[in-house]
Amino acid sequence: MTRALTLSPPPVATAPATAGRFTFVALAAAAAAFSMLQSLVSPVLPTIQRDLHTSQSTVTWVLTAWLLSAAVATPIMGRIGDMYGKRRTLLVALAAIAVGCVIAAVAPNVGVLIVGRVIQGLGGAVFPISFGILRDELPPARVASAIGGLSAVIAVGGGLGVVLAGPIVDALDWRALFWIPTVVVAGTFALALRFVAESPVRAPGRINWLAGALLSGWLVALILPLSKAPVWGWTSVKVVVPLIAALILIVAWVLVELRSAEPLIDMHMMRLPAVWTTNLVALLFGAGMFATYAFLPQFLQTPRSTGYGFGTTVTGAGLAMLPMLVTMALAGFVSGPLTAYVPTKVQLLLGTMTAALACGALTLFHDAYWQVAVATGAFGVGLGLTFTAMVNLIVHTVPAGQTAVASGMNANIRTIGGSLGAAVASAVITAHVTPAGLPLESGYTYAFAVLTAMLAAAAVIAVLVPRGRRA
Repeated sequence: MTRALTLSPPPVATAPATAGRFTFVALAAAAAAFSMLQSLVSPVLPTIQRDLHTSQSTVTWVLTAWLLSAAVATPIMGRIGDMYGKRRTLLVALAAIAVGCVIAAVAPNVGVLIVGRVIQGLGGAVFPISFGILRDELPPARVASAIGGLSAVIAVGGGLGVVLAGPIVDALDWRALFWIPTVVVAGTFALALRFVAESPVRAPGRINWLAGALLSGWLVALILPLSKAPVWGWTSVKVVVPLIAALILIVAWVLVELRSAEPLIDMHMMRLPAVWTTNLVALLFGAGMFATYAFLPQFLQTPRSTGYGFGTTVTGAGLAMLPMLVTMALAGFVSGPLTAYVPTKVQLLLGTMTAALACGALTLFHDAYWQVAVATGAFGVGLGLTFTAMVNLIVHTVPAGQTAVASGMNANIRTIGGSLGAAVASAVITAHVTPAGLPLESGYTYAFAVLTAMLAAAAVIAVLVPRGRRA
């Protein structure tokens, strides 16, 4: 086996180790910048609302528009990367993030800010393209560890945004939340231009634009009402009609892909046992993960006068997430090398179970600050293991030419789950409020219980995932 690897022709196998390290640094910086943009803005939406003199319903589009743009762009850009070159697609994605950040940073009103966020969302291709580059360029023995490290960076980046938002706004202002990523992305672009080689792996064919239009249509029709349901009402026409349209468009999309000689997303690949089970885990796990990111800081900021809140500031709530970030990073970076001893499927099962137990602990024990810190620390271990295991299972199951699009769809499904989890948790919390409009403790308790059930269901599905093949 060693001799076969030594004689293999791919250029990276003989490339200097330093170049490989710089490639990983460039990809990690790109992934971290984009994942931070996912959560960096959320804690300071009230500040942006006041500064730009807009309404609460309008300012939420700063998040919704980014979510929709990333959901649509990720699989399509992933396919373009598989076909025309992952390096050039990565550079385009980085340029879109930088341009979008500049527009958002100088936005004179909320409309321009939303346009900037839409352009930033085009950078969603960074995730699948980065995983594809690692698979194409690194020796097989290093792929699992590299994917584990990059997955940890992505997961930690999302949580880091919640932690950093408060201090940055306190020290500067909310526009710095876009200027700082602009500088980071510009440096990342230079690194990628210098150290990331163009991938030799190509998936010949053409873009099926009808499939792309249908995919975009059902993603928008699904994610938009899910994200707005707590505001519009679950039974309102504005929620029910798009959800019905999403169902129709999904059926049409699948039929078009099945009948296409050159599908945008190969339905036969999506039916592979390791792929569909992992994607179902991603849906349920995303619901628990994103909703916890969103509502735990709100829980901590609830005034002490309610009898259960901690009354922390945005900065204080972010700092309470630090244990989760530390354990998430450690678990993610350890996960890759651990595959030599613990199968990826087992790691997925352990990760989902740990996250479910941690969320269950938040449901039952949240009276003291140390209880929340211990629960979030355990939650971070579950996130790190699960995030890395899902990506490794997808990457090592699908053909090399479909790595980017397959991992992109997994990320998209996780995002859809996040929208669903956030909508459900918001509906539960807002259904239990005081006469003054503040959430009751029971609202958060029931919401965390629902998220625990979703994570437990993800653990059950993880049992069905076939054992991952060795790289």
